[in-house]
Amino acid sequence: MVYVQVPGPSLPEQWWDRVVAGFTQTAVPAVSVTELLAVVLIAAVLSVPRATWRYFGLLATVTHELGHAFAALTSGQRLGGIRLQLNHGGTTTSYTRGRAAAVWSGFWGYPVPGVTGAALVWAGFSGWGPAAMSAGLLILLASLIFIRNAAGVLILLGAVVAVAAMIINVPAAFTGHVAIILGVALLVAAVRDLFKLTNVHLRRRDQLGSSDAYILYRATAVPSGVWIALFSFVVAGCWVLAWLPMSRVFGAAT
Repeated sequence: MVYVQVPGPSLPEQWWDRVVAGFTQTAVPAVSVTELLAVVLIAAVLSVPRATWRYFGLLATVTHELGHAFAALTSGQRLGGIRLQLNHGGTTTSYTRGRAAAVWSGFWGYPVPGVTGAALVWAGFSGWGPAAMSAGLLILLASLIFIRNAAGVLILLGAVVAVAAMIINVPAAFTGHVAIILGVALLVAAVRDLFKLTNVHLRRRDQLGSSDAYILYRATAVPSGVWIALFSFVVAGCWVLAWLPMSRVFGAAT
């Protein structure tokens, strides 16, 4: 009798199998008050200190620029490309003859980390955490075709590797918890970026040329402060949506 050892699936095959398997609903994770407080603490550690923000802030920048890009594509614009910088700067170039389309894509930058964060929190609490992670990875991979500079490729590949590592190494039962952590961290990041934007308009007016609010003002004559208020309104709404499932955890403990 001859025994033939059949090789197991390669790492790319394991990764792809986990990505595909992620598009199913898992059991709703049981999140305790203690764990939820730990989640908030981890999110704050990722988004507040400069040492960690230097790296996690790059994910917020990627999300910001992808928001512009997605809005441009959904409004019929031609997407020229995305450039990302290691200093958290970024530029998305799109082409359109319509002012409304340009305003639409210009608006969806700062609010999108908040929107993404709220979606991740809801996915984590509803058993769709693995699906959210798999979808996020595929979006990041598809976005590579729009990157137009070396730093942008480096940043996006870093995000791809990080998410892929989590999909491979984190059991599906815990992926929902990871989605909640990332979601809350992006919500905190959205607020931090709004403070930074406001500071540009109040104290660093020499940097106004890079402000989405100022660019929208130039395109519409609507004051920059109105645009910042609208950004803030959307992000606040995202916080409210994310708070609803979290409030049930706190309410069950009382």
